This record gives sequence, C-alpha cells and structure tokens, in this order.
Amino acid sequence: MTHESDRAGASSAADARASARVQAIEHALRAALSPEELRVEDESHQHRGHAGAADGRGHFRVHIVARAFEGRSRIERHRLLYQALGEQMTTDIHALAIHAFTPEERAQKAT
Repeated sequence: MTHESDRAGASSAADARASARVQAIEHALRAALSPEELRVEDESHQHRGHAGAADGRGHFRVHIVARAFEGRSRIERHRLLYQALGEQMTTDIHALAIHAFTPEERAQKAT
C-alpha cells in the first residue's frame, strides 16, 4: 500500500533531481558560451510513459542568446551546445529543444 507521504517524498526527490539537472545544464552553458540570456526548462513531465524517458534522462528546452553564435549556422550552434554539455548528453539528457540566437537576432524578434 502506498501512502500519501511516500508519494510526496518521491515527488520531492524527482523535483530535486530535475532542479539539479537544470542547474547543471545552466552552469555548463554559462561557462562555455557566456550567454546574455539563458533559460532552461525541464519538460520531462510532459513525456512520462515515453520510451525514451524510461531510462531516467530528461527532456529539456533551452533558450539562449550569445555572441558565440555569430556567423554560425543552426547546426554549428547546436554542436556548440552539445559540446558544452558533454557527458550530460548521455547521462542526463534524452531530448534537447534548442532555440539559439545572437543578440542581434533576438533584437530583431523583439521588434
């Protein structure tokens, strides 16, 4: 029999893991790319039951604005993120939605 406190404890542990993963992703990207803007969202809860989520790795969305992307294609920008995240791509991240812009591109989108 599962008690309500057991479910709450499991949920709290999952939330702590998710928060730690987001912080680790943010730290790696800040260190490698010095972004002007960075937002990392854990979307794992939207993929419960999905075969790729069964191994415990998460689904994340990254919005990042950095000068490091200037003159680079979309694929090159994604590769920069993958390189910055390193081993996290195989240990913690199952799926990564990337929205990577230069400061100028961000300014154009805002107008």
